Amino acid sequence: MSALQGFVLYRFYHVGDGETAALRGVDVQVDAGELVALVGPSGSGKSTLLSCLAGLDEPDGGSVEVMGQRLSRRPEATRASLRARHIGMMMQSGNLFEHLTVASNIALQIKVSHKGDPGSLLERLGISEHADALPSQLSGGEAARAGLAVALAADPDILICDEPTGEVDADTERHVLEFLAERRRAGCAVLVATYSALLAHQADRVLQIRDGRIVDD
Repeated sequence: MSALQGFVLYRFYHVGDGETAALRGVDVQVDAGELVALVGPSGSGKSTLLSCLAGLDEPDGGSVEVMGQRLSRRPEATRASLRARHIGMMMQSGNLFEHLTVASNIALQIKVSHKGDPGSLLERLGISEHADALPSQLSGGEAARAGLAVALAADPDILICDEPTGEVDADTERHVLEFLAERRRAGCAVLVATYSALLAHQADRVLQIRDGRIVDD
């Protein structure tokens, strides 16, 4: 079953009189129980594509479907509701509200999505001792694990991650990879933009993106 689909996606950015084509007719499909790695050089369109697929940004052309429901070109309230019900996101930054503790960030995600159970997420990710800490009190690796806990808190159908192991140590990378593999085995559709050769090796499929286009190896 296709959990996440992007059809002929275009996205343009305008700066002054100039125009940059960040996405140029991209097609993406991620099935339930599949881990797909999105790889490409800096500036190739990875983050823009993930933002469009998550409904955080609107494509200028094409459309996105989440669990068979159209996500693009709908009111923001509708997109937010679909995200909350179906999508867990771990972006490069901004995964945690700075004024809330780690535990409160997780509780808020569960409240917004109306599902999920914090269970032993923090313990299994090795940061249970930081449940009452603010994000500013966490190291980079601890913040990455906390962000992953928030993304997983509501037991999402789709998990979208942007460079989840980009600036973490080997131990944290191992924890992140274990949880991504676990979510895939549980039937979650997982899409990860990454530079990690290890993560790409573990993926079911690898998509190469260059200059806003999906290309063959």
